Amino acid sequence: MRLLFLGLITLFSITAHAVEIRGYMGAEVRYFYEDPLQSEQTDLQASFVTQPELYWDLDENGDNSLTFTPFLRVDSADEERSHWDIRELKWLHLADNWELEVGAAIVFWGVTESQHLVDVINQTDSVESINGDDKLGQPMIHFSWVDDWGVLESFVLVGFRERTFAGENGRLRLPLLIDESNSQYESSRGKKHIDVALRYSQNLSDWDLGFSAFHGTNRDPNLSIDKNNQQFTPYYMQMTQLSSDIQVTQNEWLWKLEWLYRDTKPESYHASVAGFEYTLVGLFDSNADLGLLSEYNWDQRQEDATTPYQNDLFVGARVVLNDEDGSELLIGIARDLSYMSYSGRLQASKRIGERYKLSIEAWVFNSNEVADPLYYYQHDDMVNLNLDYYF
Repeated sequence: MRLLFLGLITLFSITAHAVEIRGYMGAEVRYFYEDPLQSEQTDLQASFVTQPELYWDLDENGDNSLTFTPFLRVDSADEERSHWDIRELKWLHLADNWELEVGAAIVFWGVTESQHLVDVINQTDSVESINGDDKLGQPMIHFSWVDDWGVLESFVLVGFRERTFAGENGRLRLPLLIDESNSQYESSRGKKHIDVALRYSQNLSDWDLGFSAFHGTNRDPNLSIDKNNQQFTPYYMQMTQLSSDIQVTQNEWLWKLEWLYRDTKPESYHASVAGFEYTLVGLFDSNADLGLLSEYNWDQRQEDATTPYQNDLFVGARVVLNDEDGSELLIGIARDLSYMSYSGRLQASKRIGERYKLSIEAWVFNSNEVADPLYYYQHDDMVNLNLDYYF
């Protein structure tokens, strides 16, 4: 990674033609309105966050570019949430029908709302978001061939990124702390294991198709109890994953499917999420659109699954006002049909003027079964307020 950074900076210093700086910085307040399970946890967290992006054109034709996107958060309560990352540090070369991307980058796969089942390239930055939307930058060599028959992509992933977890004073964590300093790996190469992936995608009229294969270190660690220090130890296994994501557009209907087969220890399994979004355009003769969502999540492991979405029905609504401020609102609830628990969320945002964006996010959790992954979050109902400045 150090050699890559020095090489890219040298390339920029010799050939850069144009530089753009953009990004955001902001303040966040999290309030948990129930008493915590652990006495050391707090009800209120405040933090500062910034994510600038520096973009360089390396030649006049725009065929070569360099992007650098660092990330920093400083949190008032949780030391583990105070962290920094390089989301992107990549060189991109564009040719007539192929692209080459080298460096740290973020790649997203998937179409569904309730969970990102097939998204596997990047590690989840779980101290940033509850639903796994935020990812850590992944060092990679990413080659894409673009033709009339579709897009074929290959990935060589070097330098495994471990998942982030809340610290002792943080909320949304298990009753025992996670000892990230003692992570274990199935591969004898540990973090140095080289992962590989292939993906084919195509747009056929109303159909958006994606088919992927991945072999490497599982991004989801198994947690085992270390009885000596009363902490969880992460264990990262090897896996092979085959997956597909499909979206069909039919007028106001969006039909969505994500499916995977994962060959890993202690057992191989299938999982899927399928559903739809139906949009009422011009609600009540206004500019607003109302989207109605429903998805069903299934995991072959059922109660042995490490994810909350093993037998869950998600329903929600998305309101887009289509106004100058880009105002949006999403409300959704996921009901676990095995444990009869649920989680609910509200996400809303709007711009204030040309530079500011106000966002609010709220979550509620309810579970009475110890085996349910949501059980230890039942006291972590929260509201999250963000005010970001874009430059």
